[in-house]
Amino acid sequence: MLGRLALFAFSAVALSACDGGAVRPIRAVGSSTVFPFTTAVAEAFVNQDKRRAAPVIESIGSGAGFRAFCEGVGSQYPDIANASRRMKRTEYDQCQKNSVGEILEVQIGLDGVVLAESNNGPKLKLSRKDLYLALAANPMGKPNTAKTWHDVNPSLPAIPIYVMGPPSTSGTRDAFIELMMEPGCLAAWPEAKAKAKAIKDGHDPAKFQDACLRIRDDGPYVDKGENDNLIVQGLSQNPNAIGIFGYSYLEENIDRLHGTEIEGVGPTNNDIVTGKYPGGRPLYIYVKKRHIKAVRGMQDFLDLYATMWKPKGELNKRGLIAAPTDVQDQSAKIIAEGIALDPAQLH
Repeated sequence: MLGRLALFAFSAVALSACDGGAVRPIRAVGSSTVFPFTTAVAEAFVNQDKRRAAPVIESIGSGAGFRAFCEGVGSQYPDIANASRRMKRTEYDQCQKNSVGEILEVQIGLDGVVLAESNNGPKLKLSRKDLYLALAANPMGKPNTAKTWHDVNPSLPAIPIYVMGPPSTSGTRDAFIELMMEPGCLAAWPEAKAKAKAIKDGHDPAKFQDACLRIRDDGPYVDKGENDNLIVQGLSQNPNAIGIFGYSYLEENIDRLHGTEIEGVGPTNNDIVTGKYPGGRPLYIYVKKRHIKAVRGMQDFLDLYATMWKPKGELNKRGLIAAPTDVQDQSAKIIAEGIALDPAQLH
């Protein structure tokens, strides 16, 4: 009953504010990777009708975005969470603890977790095992002492390991750990595969985290915050450095950067779609169903998003990789029919 009263009060206040001329803007928070795509939709949304309030889009990382999104329902809370990884069950449960209610999970397209160098760089060809041995805090359970790429693989040059990447709040970093570090750990530690799997499956998850997933903090990995453009700038200044970010940032700067091959495959649109590139991942927006009717323009904003993620659409021009047709159709159906996320699908 209290939840219904709160929803009614929020709806009434939001709609009366719109009717009175002081429009409450749509607000989206989260992933730096999804940020440019939601921003592009926001720009098109205002261009359709100049009387609309410009949506407020904030780049704070997927994890921080989910925390803000799940704080509650009402005009002071975000309507949309941009995410470069899927919502975790613990995050969904926090949303429900704060009476957020039903949530729409919408896959907007695909992306790749890209490693890139300056075009003046050494054009390294790396494996996930190389990345793990270079960047893990405790590879195979021992403190990391590697200083150069040659230290982790004799076939690589004796160039200092210097990787600029996102912070712990970033979905890009989460995806990098899942798609690159974890497989690299199991490749580097073959005699302990069964042991590592047992640890991961619950016998000692903290030990698995420390040995396989924790990134070193002694210098070779540099946290550059949520502004991926700072990484792009850093690569221009240091030709021996490597940067980690979403595919769209590589595509935007292809005149001065190139993708680093991982397992012999470079990050290209086609190889991400076909799954050949090991860093491919889906991108999402999460929407509070209660806010769709309460915030004027929300349904129009979401409908517009669904027209812009198509192949050769405006978001594709900005670096978003279009999802397969069946995924696009399902996402559009979720928006049109307000189909809520089933929490049983989350981990």
